Amino acid sequence: QVQLVESGGGLVQAGGSLRLSCAASVGAFGGYAMGWFRQAPGKEREFVAGISWSSGTTYYADWAEGRFTISRDNAKNTVYLQIDSLKPEDTAFYDCALRRGDVATNTRWYAYWGQGTQVTVSS
Repeated sequence: QVQLVESGGGLVQAGGSLRLSCAASVGAFGGYAMGWFRQAPGKEREFVAGISWSSGTTYYADWAEGRFTISRDNAKNTVYLQIDSLKPEDTAFYDCALRRGDVATNTRWYAYWGQGTQVTVSS
C-alpha cells in the first residue's frame, strides 16, 4: 500500500518562503518519479515540478523555474518543494503524486496521490 503524506503548507506573506514535504511509504523507490501539482481556485490542476527518484533529475514547469526547487531525501523517503519569493498567485492546493517511470506532467499518469496541503499567500 503506497501512501503519500504532505505537510508544510500554511498562510504566509508575499515574499516569504515555504517548504512542502511529501513523505512516501513504498517498498522500493527505484523506478519511481514524484511530481508536485497545484490547483488554484477556479483553475485546473497544473504541474509544478517533478523528480526522478533514481537519478535525481528534476523537471519544472516553465513558470516555476527560479522560485520553486524540488529535492529528495532518500533516507527519509521524502520529496520537498521549496517555494521562495511567494506571490499571492501561488495560493493554491498543493499535492504530490507518485508514479512508476519517468516524471510526467499530466495528472492522469500518476497512480498515487497524497491528501494535499493548502498554501495561502497574503499580499
